[in-house]
Amino acid sequence: MTRSAPLVVEATPYEYEFSPEHAALLVIDMQRDFVEPGGFGEVLGNDVAPMRAIIEPLRLVLATARSAGMAVIHTREGHQSDLSDCPPSKLSRGRLRRGIGDPGPNGRILIRGERGHGIIDELAPIPEEPVIDKPGKGSFYATDLDAILKRRKIRSLIITGVTTEVCVHTTVREANDRGYECLVLSDCVQSYFPEFQRVALQMISAQGGIFGWVAPSRCFLSVLET
Repeated sequence: MTRSAPLVVEATPYEYEFSPEHAALLVIDMQRDFVEPGGFGEVLGNDVAPMRAIIEPLRLVLATARSAGMAVIHTREGHQSDLSDCPPSKLSRGRLRRGIGDPGPNGRILIRGERGHGIIDELAPIPEEPVIDKPGKGSFYATDLDAILKRRKIRSLIITGVTTEVCVHTTVREANDRGYECLVLSDCVQSYFPEFQRVALQMISAQGGIFGWVAPSRCFLSVLET
């Protein structure tokens, strides 16, 4: 993929420029445990319908990025079966009736290799796309994501996935500190809570783009498809 000039996306707080050959689509934690009925998200008492609503726009973005030859990277939050990589504070927080490591409808909750830990079928990675298994909220903590991006000379990240105020926000902040320019696609990220979704997106683009840019996927697709 060779382009002579960067692409320009209409975004908030101002236009976002990127070169596809130095950009990656990051799909964060689109796992059954968070997105599907019966998963951990629903066990916590959340309505997963908002999560389901981003699947179609994200599937279109994923297909278009693949067709354009952009790098695509997926993440999954989860832990080793013996929970040795899960801090006691994370296990105990919330005083949950069923929490990390406990049996759930899709196997042990947030345990690597269990069905619930897997990415949903609609957005399944293809063989050449890295899948980053992360033990924390951010995609950079205790993973090789930064090394992968540097090896591929990636400078721009197109951010999608769940949840907006937790794993998405943490990843954007981590990326910002490492010098990556992030564009968050507003209809391809989601929270269980509408007010969190609204405020989290505002926080990213506040103060002249303190953490990054925000745009609907149509604005991104309109330039990538040209």
